[in-house]
Amino acid sequence: MSLNDRLISYAYLIRLDKPIGTLLLLWPTLWALWLASSGTPDLKILLIFVVGTFLMRSAGCAVNDYADRDFDRHVLRTQGRPVTSGKISGKEALLVAAILALLAFLLIQPLNTYTKILSLFALVVAFIYPFTKRFFAMPQAVLGIAFGFGIPMAYAALLNHIPSEAWILFVGNIFWAIAYDTAYAMVDREDDLRLGLRTSAITFGQYDVAAIAVSYVILFISQMWVAQLANLSNYFLVGWFIALACAIYHLKLISTRKREECFTAFRHNNWLGGFLFLGIVLGLSLN
Repeated sequence: MSLNDRLISYAYLIRLDKPIGTLLLLWPTLWALWLASSGTPDLKILLIFVVGTFLMRSAGCAVNDYADRDFDRHVLRTQGRPVTSGKISGKEALLVAAILALLAFLLIQPLNTYTKILSLFALVVAFIYPFTKRFFAMPQAVLGIAFGFGIPMAYAALLNHIPSEAWILFVGNIFWAIAYDTAYAMVDREDDLRLGLRTSAITFGQYDVAAIAVSYVILFISQMWVAQLANLSNYFLVGWFIALACAIYHLKLISTRKREECFTAFRHNNWLGGFLFLGIVLGLSLN
């Protein structure tokens, strides 16, 4: 394999071609940074978290491909991934993940000790998540914890403590992850059943759409609760209602239980997260 082909394989390994995962990890982090700073986050801290989000999501993808290397080849959507197809070895994938995680840890060295300690917990959860599909009925909840760890870390970095609103935001994000990743799991449900893997789409069964709806309800209640605790103005509702419309659209899509519609709903959650961020920005800046 030429150097160019190997670099392309590494790019696919860390999903440079699919930024949706980075965005779904970034939005909750931005919610927290804006709320914790009352709308004026320190630029250096903001850059650290944005770059760190990219590095950790990339590391997580490399670990995920290593963990699923024996399963991905049996799923049409994933059989071309670099590790399962043999373009990159499992050891190489783990090495890439380790290097990216180390870079992320070096990146946060200017931050306080509390944030560094939290980052270690975040690293453990991110690396454990890919293996939970083998034994845990709701791996999407673990994903929500991994994808939401930027929330307490952001508050810790800016305030050196984590107030109650951060944990409410964190719990809401877990249910958001359950919602969008269940829609994603619905795409591969038949393959996962055949391979003996566990996902929330399988666990919820015929109640999958209802479970996603309930998860969205919890997300939007948590957002409203946090808005009250943070004394956001009513302009917050602009983003909140647009995000709610996105959620209703997603439920309409997944109600068909067709693969393409479920995948579209998953990808469209980027807009939902962005509109919730818009609401927070407006609620903080306009009174």
